[in-house]
Amino acid sequence: MWVLLRSVSPLRLLLSLRGKWMGWRGLPRSLVPGSPRRRYRKEALPAPEAPVLPVTATEIRQYLRAHGIPFQDGHSCLRAPSPFLGAAQLKEQAGAATSFSLFINKTTGRFLCMTSLAEGSWEDFQASVEGRGDGDREGILLGEGPGAEDSEEIRRIWDRALPLWELPDAEEAKLARVMFGLTQVTDDTLKRFSVRYLRPARSLVFPWFSPGGLGLRGLKLLGAEGQGDGVRYVETTIPRPGAYHNLFGLPLIGRRDVEVVLTSRELDCLALNQSTGLPTLALPRGTACLPPALLPYLEQFRRIVLWLGDDLRSWEAAKLFARKLNPKRCSLVRPGDQHPRPLEALNRGLNLSRILRSALPAWHKSIVSFRQLREEVLGELSNVEQVAGVRWSRFPDLTRLLKGHRKGELTVFTGPTGSGKTTFISEYALDLCTQGVNTLWGSFEISNVRLARIMLTQFALGRLEEQLDKYDEWADRFEDLPLYFMTFHGQQSIRTVIDTMQHAVYVYDICHVVIDNLQFMMGHEQLSTDR
Repeated sequence: MWVLLRSVSPLRLLLSLRGKWMGWRGLPRSLVPGSPRRRYRKEALPAPEAPVLPVTATEIRQYLRAHGIPFQDGHSCLRAPSPFLGAAQLKEQAGAATSFSLFINKTTGRFLCMTSLAEGSWEDFQASVEGRGDGDREGILLGEGPGAEDSEEIRRIWDRALPLWELPDAEEAKLARVMFGLTQVTDDTLKRFSVRYLRPARSLVFPWFSPGGLGLRGLKLLGAEGQGDGVRYVETTIPRPGAYHNLFGLPLIGRRDVEVVLTSRELDCLALNQSTGLPTLALPRGTACLPPALLPYLEQFRRIVLWLGDDLRSWEAAKLFARKLNPKRCSLVRPGDQHPRPLEALNRGLNLSRILRSALPAWHKSIVSFRQLREEVLGELSNVEQVAGVRWSRFPDLTRLLKGHRKGELTVFTGPTGSGKTTFISEYALDLCTQGVNTLWGSFEISNVRLARIMLTQFALGRLEEQLDKYDEWADRFEDLPLYFMTFHGQQSIRTVIDTMQHAVYVYDICHVVIDNLQFMMGHEQLSTDR
């Protein structure tokens, strides 16, 4: 049983090794040949023995009122005074509008204090409120900076990178501009956004600054490779993608700004800001995911325009993100020949302000006319291959039959015990996952350890038990896939499973759910009484 929610484009995380290199010093160690090191762990979904009970916005409001905590209702968060401020911070914010510096997500209950950078779960917040008299803040996470090793790499790369206009070789600077499509982007724009160029890697370097510009938290390196007649961009982040929450351009946002344009690439952010002068931000993971941790930084805006790309995947991602941001304040730029990516629009001499004015509201009444649908119908007729979905690279015959993985479809695989359903479905899902389709597995028959071993073996295309020296290398690459596992096993309550799926869709932008198998999840009794 498969639940398909949406498709996203892959995020490639390896720098090109082509061309002449000028040495390895100054590059992230993960880019140097050799066995990569594992230092990160993915977030786990709730286990049945310790379930995380969902909290509703109504319950959050009732709790705040019961404890006499004033709050303001926002688009996706509730704002309240923060109990995590020191005496100096409280004195500084006394009587100011920014005293409501605590943001509580209406869907998950997670909170973030914008002043102290304390963050945690709804249970952490409740424990802090109820034990505040003792000054107990145990369990509250302060916004963590990069680890010591990452900090050293970040600083070394940043110090070695140079602004494009300071490169000693004018021809090299010109070539870099051509490769990244920056011929129309001015030095002033690059300087305003603090963009640099790393010569050994032939990559642009985009910084991630802490709120208030207090320090450098991370970097994104963007390389360019020739691919046929076009260019393919290859990016890597420090820290790794799961911990990289940089809204590129955030330091340039003013407190009084009420409108912002969201893009999926830093290059588009530069082009839009230069051409329109509007506040512009780039999402850290493009169209793959909008982490809920970023929502508090977007609360101040009354209008958000999403211009994520020029294909149907970008359009689907924009509609999904708009639901998370509150669709009533969102508008979407529809992909089309006259609506390309912002950087391409700038290079073609198009009027970007006019394109933004043509953005469509994400929220409509329940009834629409064909006039409102005709452009979307034209988009599907003009992009038949993209509408067909993500094609399987390992199963050409399956692609011939089903065309591809599409939004909103349910596929049921049946077969006798031992016929290879799990083996095939794991390969089937892995094929999509390696193409950037965010996947959630619910394995109710076999353990997650056994399932992960099967999928890792399929991913490595070889028997790892016979080459254990390569285990860490393949495990690190496997860990970077957008793949998550539910920790249920055996018969479960349908309501609990659906709640977990909804949580995963919201937090991780899951677009593909696998249930293996329906009989083990529901049990024999439920199957016999309610087919």
